[in-house]
Amino acid sequence: MGKVIALANQKGGVGKTTCAINLAGALVELGKRVLCIDLDPQANLSVGLGIDLNTVQRSMADVLINGEVPLDAIIRPSRTEGLEIAPTTIELSAAEVELFSAIGREMTLRDKLTPETLDRYDHVLIDCPPTLGLLTVNALVAADGVIIPVQTQYYALKGVAALIRIIKTVQTRLNPSLKILGLLPTFYDGRTILGRDMLQSLKEIGDHQVFNTVIRQSVKVGEAPTAGVPITVYEPRSDAAKAFRELAREVLDAQQR
Repeated sequence: MGKVIALANQKGGVGKTTCAINLAGALVELGKRVLCIDLDPQANLSVGLGIDLNTVQRSMADVLINGEVPLDAIIRPSRTEGLEIAPTTIELSAAEVELFSAIGREMTLRDKLTPETLDRYDHVLIDCPPTLGLLTVNALVAADGVIIPVQTQYYALKGVAALIRIIKTVQTRLNPSLKILGLLPTFYDGRTILGRDMLQSLKEIGDHQVFNTVIRQSVKVGEAPTAGVPITVYEPRSDAAKAFRELAREVLDAQQR
């Protein structure tokens, strides 16, 4: 069955959605079947994979609050062959509020990821919202592994410890098989002393794996969502595309450990 990976960090602007889209594209290039689940009410992953939100009749909001709506009912193809998406809309914000009164609220997404659904994919990537709320907890409970994108700036590093504490709580109480696949440095600028210092500081946080791949600032990565495709499709020869291919290989290796 497909391996479920959450991309999580409660700080916004660290590149979670960008990493989810482009890691998915790189995995597809390696012959993997990939499903992306948009669990952020901002719906940037949905838009970035070419979904017109005006055409979305049912979304992750319906899946999470309506027991009659299976995940399969909302999955649709993206513009990239081999990559499918479970889209969301702003209605997911209201759905999160409704979830608070539900029995087994932390396990809702896990229960919707049925063996029949997982069997169709090699990887399921969940793009989490920039909070440590119930949606992120649902993603962590449903996941086999978590990738933590971290911007190589001072304030971004400060929040990592809080997220790791939440992950450890989920491991202890709800999902003992969850593991941190690695911390992923993003928006890295090796020309600056600050960037190099922050990367070194990231490697010194606890005993967690830090991916060798670093995601640098890139104009092409910013342009790719306008075409609704990953960077590996939009500009396959770019340095950014090469970086995400390297990340995909590292993720596959990390899952084997």
